[in-house]
Amino acid sequence: MTEYTTVSIPKDLAGRVEETIEGTSFSSTSDLVRFLLRSIVIQHQQAGELTEAEFEEITTQLRDLGYLE
Repeated sequence: MTEYTTVSIPKDLAGRVEETIEGTSFSSTSDLVRFLLRSIVIQHQQAGELTEAEFEEITTQLRDLGYLE
């Protein structure tokens, strides 16, 4: 059985995500976040270790999306 943890995002971002996923195969904000994080992790696992620049780029993107402060 898979265990889960909670990730908090700002309510305004959650609202924008809900609007974005309307009409897609994503049934919830959690579905989209899992998909995005898996995609990022898989890309970087295939490429090898993250460089500091790649880590900073991901951090910036997540901050711009409202996932990090």
